[in-house]
Amino acid sequence: MAMSDRLLSAWYRGHPALTLLRPLEWLYRRIVRHRRQRFLAGEGHIYQPPVPLIVVGNITVGGTGKTPLILWMIQHCQRSGLRVGVVSRGYGANPPQLPWRVEAEHSAAIAGDEPLLIVQRTGVSLMIDPDRSRAVQALLASEPLDLILSDDGMQHYRLARDLELVLIDAARGLGNQRCLPAGPLREPVERLQSVDAVLYNGAADDRNDGFAFQLQPTELVNLNSGERRSLDHFPPGQALHAVAGIGNPQRFFTTLETLHWRTIPHAFADHAEYSAQALNFTPSLPLVMTEKDAVKCRPFAAADWWYLAVDAAPSPAFVAWFDTQLMRLLPARLLP
Repeated sequence: MAMSDRLLSAWYRGHPALTLLRPLEWLYRRIVRHRRQRFLAGEGHIYQPPVPLIVVGNITVGGTGKTPLILWMIQHCQRSGLRVGVVSRGYGANPPQLPWRVEAEHSAAIAGDEPLLIVQRTGVSLMIDPDRSRAVQALLASEPLDLILSDDGMQHYRLARDLELVLIDAARGLGNQRCLPAGPLREPVERLQSVDAVLYNGAADDRNDGFAFQLQPTELVNLNSGERRSLDHFPPGQALHAVAGIGNPQRFFTTLETLHWRTIPHAFADHAEYSAQALNFTPSLPLVMTEKDAVKCRPFAAADWWYLAVDAAPSPAFVAWFDTQLMRLLPARLLP
């Protein structure tokens, strides 16, 4: 088990050695609270976009299903005729310059896996730059937009925002509720009191403090040919290799188990780089991976490699709430 995996396990399952990190946690809390207070006081340069901006992020380290929810939000807005743009840090990207507009034909090495996935799935205008304020300005300079979504950026306080949505894994919660490095929190738990909405990935029902959303598998897509097959393409009990390089690989493996396939799991680090050799498993079986991994593996994919397409399904209460927020933020002429 890698060091990062051991640390994640300690944060979410508990370990007495974490008490040794409390002094560093105290220092970290002071820094993030100071940055937050400066933002609330309007100190420093804070860029206010001329169109509404919604931050979709988390306060924890580890996967929370952020990309699928952003995909749902993009498509929901596009169906209403809204011109939506997205900005992202572009973790793992190595573009020739910054800011960089991601196009569907780019490689994941240049664009980053999550930004490339978002563009290939939705065709949305997307700009990457660790300086998200600069990314927003570049995006608006390139074309007219009605709304911008920030893929993460909760802690990027140089960028003003109109809505903050925080995602939490319903199964793992907030772990030991301590900040880095003694726990998985990027900001203290009380930060949740100031956000506009909390969404629990995997929750069956809405909660008093947040909305529920599920990740629903929809189909299998062949990396080599692009062929799309229904979920009964593999019969119950089918043995296959399962690959996941995401923040919470076990969630993907559990999803495959619910489809009644017999998986051999292969967990990789989040945003892992792959090669044909690294995925040359024995015995020889079909291989199923996440869509995020697939954007990096297409150039060397074998004929029996597939990705599982997954869609976010937020609760009806969240959909109604989100539509209300759009009506509040956008001019009436833009809404159906």
